[in-house]
Amino acid sequence: MANDLSSLLKDGIILNSQSADSRKQILSTLAYAIGTKLGVDGRDILESVIERENLGSTGVGEGVAIPHARVDGLAAPVGAFVRVDEGVDFDAIDGRDCDMIFMLLAPHSSGADHLRALAQVSRTFRNGDIRDRLRAAQDADDIQSILCPNAVKANAA
Repeated sequence: MANDLSSLLKDGIILNSQSADSRKQILSTLAYAIGTKLGVDGRDILESVIERENLGSTGVGEGVAIPHARVDGLAAPVGAFVRVDEGVDFDAIDGRDCDMIFMLLAPHSSGADHLRALAQVSRTFRNGDIRDRLRAAQDADDIQSILCPNAVKANAA
């Protein structure tokens, strides 16, 4: 399924809704959460993601941001997702604050894989139905069933 992010989230993380006052605060929350899970220094992740943010906004519009970076210590691209109770300013192209953040991390060596994963995440979040369902989701389990329908089906089998 084109809108299935199971491959990125099986080793990644989905957080329950968070409150954040700034882009840096929510990026830090995601960086340290995924870093802890993967055994990678959260500071290194945060620095890499902020370095990429400084090149240009990752706020893609419709309340979605897809911050991404290449990070040492990873074997494959991996994702982390969080909803923000009150959106934060990501300098999005449409001027809207972002309330859904999908952080994509990839190894330094993964040129094409990183770009394919970024395109897959972007396609998923361009789907208005998925965005609406994510905003209505009650918890991380609901979010996982929306973002990873193939994994949910496999676990049910």
